[in-house]
Amino acid sequence: MTTDRELVDQLDEVWTSVVRFGDSLSEQDWKTPTECPGWSVQDNLAHMIGVESMTLERPDPDHRPAGGDHIKNGVGEHNEIWVDWYRSRSGAEVLTDFGEVTAARLSQLNVPGYDFGADSWTPIGPSTVRELLPFRVFDTWVHDQDMRRALGRPGGASGPAAIAAFERIQRMAPRSIGKQVAPPDGTTVGFTITGAQPGTFTVRVDGGRGAFVDDVAPADADAHLTMDLDVYVRLGTGRGDPEAIAAADIAFSGDEDLGRAVPRALNFLF
Repeated sequence: MTTDRELVDQLDEVWTSVVRFGDSLSEQDWKTPTECPGWSVQDNLAHMIGVESMTLERPDPDHRPAGGDHIKNGVGEHNEIWVDWYRSRSGAEVLTDFGEVTAARLSQLNVPGYDFGADSWTPIGPSTVRELLPFRVFDTWVHDQDMRRALGRPGGASGPAAIAAFERIQRMAPRSIGKQVAPPDGTTVGFTITGAQPGTFTVRVDGGRGAFVDDVAPADADAHLTMDLDVYVRLGTGRGDPEAIAAADIAFSGDEDLGRAVPRALNFLF
């Protein structure tokens, strides 16, 4: 189990990564579109400010966003309040506010005796601060990668926060394959991940449910997919067109029809 101290350190790690990256950007860089529909690099950062401000119980800006086709639900509408409010500001100004709000949050979490078991909102309902923090590490890391990917400047893909974030995405593979691909019982799908966090894993479907197994090597599975870490992250978080990603960035072996059904199924966010 990850300790409370380790969770805070992961937040500090990923927030520091964002600030260092942001310090290198021009105003044109900040306005570059990302794979998050309707959002620029700057918009991703504004979203993170909004979430941490809410966590600190700061009020939303008195602002009505312009709207857009990328807003699909109430959560999206709330996110857009902060995102749209910051669009009139420079990227450097938004980065300054990000540094301030994350410093305030870290100061709160670092108070001696801070109660990590205290009640807190989380994306899946009321829980505790301890349960919220892994979500915040994950969300921030994913958006850091969105920003970097849009500008072709990779980084921040290793270290404890990155490992924890990728593991959260990877853990959803059995459910995605079992429910969305829904192959016959006994079917196995193997993955080889290259890049900053290289590794392998295999999923077997039994009783309509997927599970990780260690008795079948990925290359010996019914279908085997090889891809870079960033490709898997994009698929798992719904970035880009899975068909285009599969055609350009995934190597398949074994049952190719089965293999090509997998990228379409991996997105678990929306």
